[in-house]
Formats: sequence, structure tokens, C-alpha cells
Amino acid sequence: MQGVGPGSRVTIETVAAAAQVSRQTVTNALRHPQRVKPETLERVHAEIERLGYRPSLAAQAMQSQRSGAIGVELNVLGPNYHNAMMAPFLAALSVESARHHLHVVTFGSTGDTPTLDAYEHMRQSQVVDAFVIADTHLGDPRPAWLTARGIPFASFGRVWDDPTFTRWVDIDGHHGTALAVDHCRGAGYQRIGYLGWPKGHSAVAGSRREGWLHACRWDNADLLSREASAVDELEAATLAARPVIAEVGRGGAVVCATDVHAVGVLHAALRAGLRPGIDLGIVGFDDSELARMHGLSSIAQPMEAVSAHVLRLVRESLSGDEDTGTTGVLLQPELTIRASTAGAGRRP
Repeated sequence: MQGVGPGSRVTIETVAAAAQVSRQTVTNALRHPQRVKPETLERVHAEIERLGYRPSLAAQAMQSQRSGAIGVELNVLGPNYHNAMMAPFLAALSVESARHHLHVVTFGSTGDTPTLDAYEHMRQSQVVDAFVIADTHLGDPRPAWLTARGIPFASFGRVWDDPTFTRWVDIDGHHGTALAVDHCRGAGYQRIGYLGWPKGHSAVAGSRREGWLHACRWDNADLLSREASAVDELEAATLAARPVIAEVGRGGAVVCATDVHAVGVLHAALRAGLRPGIDLGIVGFDDSELARMHGLSSIAQPMEAVSAHVLRLVRESLSGDEDTGTTGVLLQPELTIRASTAGAGRRP
């Protein structure tokens, strides 16, 4: 294993010699890791780390006519729409992108629809090489627009209007709310209610509600009286939670579509004189800062895994590989347990 003297410049040839591979193999390890055998890829990256090699982004851009950047749109559905997972996703994507010698460029608009003009401008001016889209929804114009122009992209969220598109990564919301119900049952809560988004809000909303419904059906209870809906705002969620709490009663629990809904249930429970976690179980969804601040159990989305899969799909798209998958990547969330589900009748 070759060493490098003090003050010596580490080049791609230095790495290749140390790893006992060709220069092209090192290039592939950096740009197209899927083309390199796992054991060789590990050896090359070990030498890159040991030698402190940092490839020249300018040189790479000149050689490939690429910017080394990925564009991500913010405020897809307008500045008043809040996605608690966007910040954690961007953070995880930025960290993972750096490992691939890429960087993330964000952009957005003040409108309440995706801003296609910005995609066109960023692509034509070569600011980015590809895009990662998020907050996908029925009627989303971006997937078809990007596909028609041959612009590389991958999606955090299913492309609901095109089941043939499989370069997506998503979270199994059905599994998440079912997991919350099973946890509440195990903690001793007898009746499990639900507070979600209004009917027709989104496919995500339907999936999360169905998970709760499916997990509860075995008790043959009248579940419709145990659920309510509200927009993702605290005051609305607090008002909507009242009848659900009254229905499940002391010793029951409420599973929620978001952490905002869960905080609304928390406020309504306190106003009703119920002790969260003891008299009433509460589970949110997203495991956001709100859940951590209020001690709420919540369904956590694996953002590190999401970003790793998304970047793999972006690289495949950039390399021109055909989208030959039969489905996208559906990841299962996990439950973070806190005091709000300490157990019926127990001290948290």
C-alpha cells in the first residue's frame, strides 16, 4: 500500500495505484458506483479516505458537462402548506449527496402549484444535472413534464398519476398507523380512535387512515364514531379531537395522521382533565420536533434510507439506464415511544 509524502498532491492516479485498480475504476467508484464490484468499491473508498483525496469538481464538470448538483423544489403546494418532513429530508439528502461528491440546490416559488418555469430555467442554464421531487400528489404536473423532456429525476413519494414510473421512494403509511394501533393495544388501551386529514385530502391521507382501520377491525366496534378529521392546524385539530376523545373515553387512545393532529389531541385531552399517557394514549406521525417537544409517541420516517435510495435512483437516471423496475421502494417506518403511550392507568 503506497503512502504519500508530506506536501505531495494526491491525484486520481495516486488512488488507483494504492488500491491496485485502474484510473477508470476509481472514476466509476466516484461517479457510477453501481458499475464497480462491492469489494473493489470498498477498497477504493478506503484509499480515498486514507489518502484524503478530493476530486476537482471543476474538472469533473468540464469533462462531463455536468454541474454536480441536484435541484429540489420547496413550497411545492404554496407557502402556507407545511410538510414537517421536508427539512429532515433535505438535511439527510445533503449529507448523503456529499458522500457522492454532489450538492443540493433548492428553489421555490410563492405560488400554490409546482413551478415548472424554474425547472426549465435551472436545466437550461446547467445549474443542476437532475432533480429530486417531493410532495407528489394526484394531478402533479412535474413527473410527466420532466419525463417528456428527458430530464433525469427521482421522487420522494409515489407518482400517483403514472403507475409505470418506478424511480420513487416512499414511506408505508398504512404500516405506520397499523403499527401505532398494535402498540396502543399492547400498552393496554382498549378503544383506539383516529384523527386524520379531511376526506379526499391526498392518497397519503387515505393510506394512513386505512392502516388504522385495518388494524382496528378485528374488535367489530363501530369505528366511524371514533374518528374525525381536520386540516393540519392546531386549533382545528384540537376542536376535532374532542368528540373522538369522548368516544374512546378514559383508557382509550387516539392515533393521528400527523404530529400537529397529535398535539391537538393532547390539548383537548388536557382541557378534558385527562392525563396523557395514563388516561389517554396519543400517537402522532412523522416524529417531528413537535412530537419530541411534547413527549408524544410518533411514527418515524427513515430519512437516511430515503435519501440513499433517492440518490441511487438519480444516478441511474443520470447514467441513462432505463427505468426497468417493477415497483418503487416502499420503506417501513418505525415507532418512537414516549410518555404519551406509557400505558393505560400507569404512571409515565
